[in-house]
Amino acid sequence: MKQPWLGLVASAITIVVALAFISLFDFPTFAGPVAFYMLCTIPFQVMAVVIWGANPSFVAKLSQPAKGLVLLLVTLVAGAIIDPIALRVVGEGISPPGPIPSHFAVIVVPTTFWLAIMWGGWPFNLFGNDPKLAGVLLLAGAYVLTWIIFRVFFNYEFMQGAPVYLASAPHGLFNAVSSLVFYVTALAVMFLVLCFDLWPLTKAPSVMQQPALGIVWTIICAAGAWVVMQVTVSAMGMDPMVVLTRVTAPFIFGSILVLNMFQNTLFAKFAQPVKGVLNAVTAAVLGLALFLVYCLVAPVVSGQLTSGPPAYDFEIWIANALLSVTFPFLIFLAAYFAYWPLAKRT
Repeated sequence: MKQPWLGLVASAITIVVALAFISLFDFPTFAGPVAFYMLCTIPFQVMAVVIWGANPSFVAKLSQPAKGLVLLLVTLVAGAIIDPIALRVVGEGISPPGPIPSHFAVIVVPTTFWLAIMWGGWPFNLFGNDPKLAGVLLLAGAYVLTWIIFRVFFNYEFMQGAPVYLASAPHGLFNAVSSLVFYVTALAVMFLVLCFDLWPLTKAPSVMQQPALGIVWTIICAAGAWVVMQVTVSAMGMDPMVVLTRVTAPFIFGSILVLNMFQNTLFAKFAQPVKGVLNAVTAAVLGLALFLVYCLVAPVVSGQLTSGPPAYDFEIWIANALLSVTFPFLIFLAAYFAYWPLAKRT
């Protein structure tokens, strides 16, 4: 099977499997320990795919599906190790995890993408020629850096008095929910740049080297996220959680489909920037369409959920269903299993 049918069939099968997985749990269990654990597996998965190339030495001689199964098992074990550590460090070890440790687990994912893709693994890849070591160092660095960002910029004073509030919660510079949405939106901007294959940055060879690329790309993502927040939250008065679930998360999800599941082949015949525009528009349309599909199936999968403040149950469900479960499931199939058994080679 070849693209685009390969990406279409693989995505459809994975979405069904992901929704079936979510349906195994009631909403509190899914939104709490299940989503938290899945979030703890994603940074390792990003590192394994980007830095290890989903083909580290300990699986290099294996064929599918053995290679995919070993990578999947290692990722699940890594998540099982990271989960209690993260919960202890930022959640006072209280189970099930509340919103404060969950926010931390969410923002580790953009940090890992930032270090692995925007910074190309720099400076961790300077410590020898072993990608396994560079990957492990990057993963540890992502958690340390995220903890610093979490303490400096996230403020949970608005939660004081609520049962989910923690005495150890950070009192940073900005409202924690707005910070969360800004940070994840910056990741969406990273995917937008990838839709354009880094054009027009590719026009400047001096920029396409680290650390210059990482610096410029970071500025672009931060500026793009700031513009989105100014337009949606400040100008239009949208709730930040609505921005996250109706703008940011769908675009990220659509980008994963276009760039990963369809392997950036849908508009391969077009040159940049036309290809980038078509990629971005398609990602936005696919993301919005699947957001609507998930909205329709949510009551069947997890029962009726209330939307909006104070609990934001539906918003939490849709964000986790798209990005905490379906996203890693898609990458498991596309990168770990190389689309097996739908394709022998990719």
